[in-house]
Amino acid sequence: MRKVGVLGTGAMGRVHGRHYLKIPDTELHFHERDAEKAAAYAERFGAISADSGEELIERVDVVDVCLPTHLHFEYAAMALRAGKPVFCEKPMCRTTRECADLVELSHKTGVPVMPAQVVRYFPEFRRARELVREGAVGVPAAIRTRRGGAYPRGSEDWFGKFPFSGGVVMDLMIHDFDWIRWTFGEVERVFAQSLTFSGIEELDYALATLTLESGALAHVEGTWADPGGFRVTFEISGCDGFIEHDSRLAAALRTTTAGGSVSESPLFPAEDPYYSEIRAFLDAVDAGTPPPVPPEDGWAAVALCEAAIESVRTGRAVKPAHL
Repeated sequence: MRKVGVLGTGAMGRVHGRHYLKIPDTELHFHERDAEKAAAYAERFGAISADSGEELIERVDVVDVCLPTHLHFEYAAMALRAGKPVFCEKPMCRTTRECADLVELSHKTGVPVMPAQVVRYFPEFRRARELVREGAVGVPAAIRTRRGGAYPRGSEDWFGKFPFSGGVVMDLMIHDFDWIRWTFGEVERVFAQSLTFSGIEELDYALATLTLESGALAHVEGTWADPGGFRVTFEISGCDGFIEHDSRLAAALRTTTAGGSVSESPLFPAEDPYYSEIRAFLDAVDAGTPPPVPPEDGWAAVALCEAAIESVRTGRAVKPAHL
């Protein structure tokens, strides 16, 4: 029986808990300091409560960190030192300095850590990457992504505290930064503007332009200011074709080339991306192989976020700190 410990019972802790129940021979443990929330989580998932994060880490085989971002490094590092593999929600850490220390600790202890960059497991994003790598659009020239919805609610409004969450850039746009780098290659520089430091409460919006080393441009939009609800879109333009996705449309993915337009819908409807990433991590732990999303990629994604945030502060294009 594998014992999995979830730290944090917020939205992602509940998502992860639901999927652990689908995995055979898995016993779910958790820690939540709020007694009412702990009771609700235990009842909903049949999970076993621990009195502290330290106790949880000691009793389980694998640790899943779903805490607010500024706590990721502390508890992920604690788990690695205890010899427990770590599955860590994005951003892997709040800063690149913490990411570097966590990667170093993982290598030193030989204990794996995987950042939960779940967009890699969404079928539309995965299929688009495959099409790009197969040459369906020719040489990619422009990429545009948009992600967001209403302002998120978290315990003690931690999303609204920039030192804790990193704002819409660090919490939301990191998904697309990671996918763009994974699909199209390294980023040469970042220019961004946002409302993050405007002083407007319960609102954030950012737009970043990424100049890739390949010469392609990526425009990344993130919003916590859309009352219409959550929506994700992307467009990929190349010399030979065009790929587009809109989460609100019935046609999940559309590819347009000189030969015509092809829609793919639905794409793998029974495959949940959150289950897929968790299952992939546990399979790697069981097999003793590296995690499918290496921690260095989590570090690189945070570096892109920091470059975007510095650009917002300075008004200048910023070269991200590559590994």
